[in-house]
Amino acid sequence: MPFEASKRFLGSGSLCSDPAGQYSMAPHLDTARKLFWILMKSLLRFTFMFVNNCVAIPSYCLYLIVLQPLRLLDAPTFWYIEGVMFRWLLAMVASWGWCAGYTVTEWGDDVRPMSEDEAMVIVNHQSTGDVCTLMMCLQDKGTVVRKMLWLMDHVFKYTNFGVVSLIHGDFFIRQGKAHREMQLVYLKDHLDKNYYSRDRKWIVLFPEGGFLRKRRETSQSFAKKNDLPYLTHVTLPRLGATQIILNTLGPQQENGILGTEGSPPGQSNKAKGLQWVIDVTIAYPNARPMDIQTWIFGYRDPTVTHVHYRTYPIKDVPVESEALADWLYQRFVEKEKLLAHFYKTGVFPPLEGQKEVVSRNMTLDNVWLFFVQTFAFASGYMWYSILHHIYCWFF
Repeated sequence: MPFEASKRFLGSGSLCSDPAGQYSMAPHLDTARKLFWILMKSLLRFTFMFVNNCVAIPSYCLYLIVLQPLRLLDAPTFWYIEGVMFRWLLAMVASWGWCAGYTVTEWGDDVRPMSEDEAMVIVNHQSTGDVCTLMMCLQDKGTVVRKMLWLMDHVFKYTNFGVVSLIHGDFFIRQGKAHREMQLVYLKDHLDKNYYSRDRKWIVLFPEGGFLRKRRETSQSFAKKNDLPYLTHVTLPRLGATQIILNTLGPQQENGILGTEGSPPGQSNKAKGLQWVIDVTIAYPNARPMDIQTWIFGYRDPTVTHVHYRTYPIKDVPVESEALADWLYQRFVEKEKLLAHFYKTGVFPPLEGQKEVVSRNMTLDNVWLFFVQTFAFASGYMWYSILHHIYCWFF
């Protein structure tokens, strides 16, 4: 009986057999090795990134504490230095994905010539990986990263990067009807105080107000009730923050349309107000968004994220509420079509007037990334030594 049971076990597929009656556990061992390697790689990546954060973020804060006298004497130089370090911190986040084989292919308009212009950037929102993707693909866009201002959910304030965003001057917006009115007041006040005084150029927001998977059902229900576009790959955008930004940072208005000239009161002639709206559409292969956990642990195979740009002169953007709502809805209807085409064909459609699809592979300089990481770890060691000596001096 035990012999018969053994034969049934061996023949059940728990072990691999060949016609000669020989059995092998090779496939099982290969799977085990692969899982072990993924686990070890994820553990090593997490350890490195934890240490990376522990040296880089405190160093950023300590440098800026020491430079506070410069902020009083020469604010533009202070914010220039802060912006450079902010860009380096975002480059470190980008390097986490880059070294795991997570890259970006860009489509549509070339936004690099607009890097020194003021622009509002509207982006579809699928997961936490969207922010990481933007941190990567904007690195080669001139001074954009160090001069940009982010609008993000208030929960990010309590993450490891929250203190950096607070110092940089990003705005944390609280979602929900109970907070909506006051949040818009706070946003306007924040822009008045921080945008021009810190020489910001691009302001990035996610008008959908949340992740696609969380808002899709509510958006579709709202669309049915109000005879609005029914969307699957994006959700209907919210108007409030977009309108506040345009009214606060846009140039002079003419007949309900934003003009192309004019500076905010008290600003130099160089501050012309917003000049562009840049519509960014992020697409992931097979509609599988990447999240921050994937960037940290690197357990997904090398993946190319696709980013599509379309630019609009600010003079083409209405500011009157109803007209602006229609214009913004139309942008997300276009995003829906772009994403539907991408998920069906694997490429974005060509722009108007183009016969062929043109894409660009975004690249990062490995030598520069190595320099940034080296500077971060060297700074961490320097500040540790300084603080250790101060501690020993007093105690």
